[in-house]
Amino acid sequence: MNHSEWKTRRTRKLLGETVEESAAYVEAGCAFALGQAVDDRRTALVLSQAEPARRAEMTQPQISDIEGGDSVPTLPLLTRLAKALDAALTIGLDRDTSAFTFTPHGGHQPEEASADGRGSAA
Repeated sequence: MNHSEWKTRRTRKLLGETVEESAAYVEAGCAFALGQAVDDRRTALVLSQAEPARRAEMTQPQISDIEGGDSVPTLPLLTRLAKALDAALTIGLDRDTSAFTFTPHGGHQPEEASADGRGSAA
């Protein structure tokens, strides 16, 4: 295939063409979606990365790695992180898609958050 025949993955999907995604691509999308959900919830609480890190007995660089999609935490660490963000974490996995939603506890929901919490999907 020459350069003039090359199409981006997004363009091929928009044209209805079949797009094969590598396992690494799917994993990266999952990590990014989790990171976005953490960032969205932390931002809604108006917290620096250091505060949820302290609450979850982590370091600020660990929070940064998660938010950047560079690290996928273990289930026990996700439990501590959800508690640090005063929210329940719902994870939806279906085929090659994943969704992460933080739902605030006890009605202490900031105005910017949607009625059903903050979420991100890949």
